[in-house]
Amino acid sequence: MIEAIVTDIEGTTSSLSFVKDVLFPYARQHLPAFVAEHCADPEVKALLDDANRLAGGQLEQAALIEQFIAWIDADQKITPLKSLQGLIWLDGYQNGDFTGHVYPDAVRNLRAWQQRGLKLYVYSSGSVQAQKLLFGYSDFGDLTPLFSGYFDTRIGGKREAESYRKIADELGLPAARILFLSDIKEELDAARIAGFATRWLVRDQTADAGADHPQAADFDAIRF
Repeated sequence: MIEAIVTDIEGTTSSLSFVKDVLFPYARQHLPAFVAEHCADPEVKALLDDANRLAGGQLEQAALIEQFIAWIDADQKITPLKSLQGLIWLDGYQNGDFTGHVYPDAVRNLRAWQQRGLKLYVYSSGSVQAQKLLFGYSDFGDLTPLFSGYFDTRIGGKREAESYRKIADELGLPAARILFLSDIKEELDAARIAGFATRWLVRDQTADAGADHPQAADFDAIRF
């Protein structure tokens, strides 16, 4: 029996285009000014120090900004980059520059599942802060009360089975009682190796009954 649901964001609860065409370009455009303005803030300074270590040296601020931009352009899942993007997006959300896109079917079913007593969690390559912002400033208002917890790449890569084992340990549940939702086969493969139940979101595609994981066109089609 499923007791908890862990969901991906991009392509699952929310459109890929919102992340790729709105959030990423916004962070890329505003990153240089944000770093220049906030580099002395303890939280930002710690992220810059972490990025410097990952870059293999002590880069000057201008060079470090170029490194961040290069990571963004290469779609790198670098933890300090994701955290810095989250801080920049916070400004955007608070300024009303955009709201977080969430599919209506996702909202409808997440609410129904929570009412049934299921615990809901998020696992995304975006930082926990970025996850909370997207759901906290969503098109449907503040959805964060729906979720019992959030996971990002600090627990491990999304295509690594060990990450899902750690999540199960954190939740204190047998893996078989956790359902993982994603639009990425390799993530679902890793979750299944760890013992999770899986559902493959295939929005705007035709579901394949012979696929490696049960497929669903949207959250309304998910059965468990």
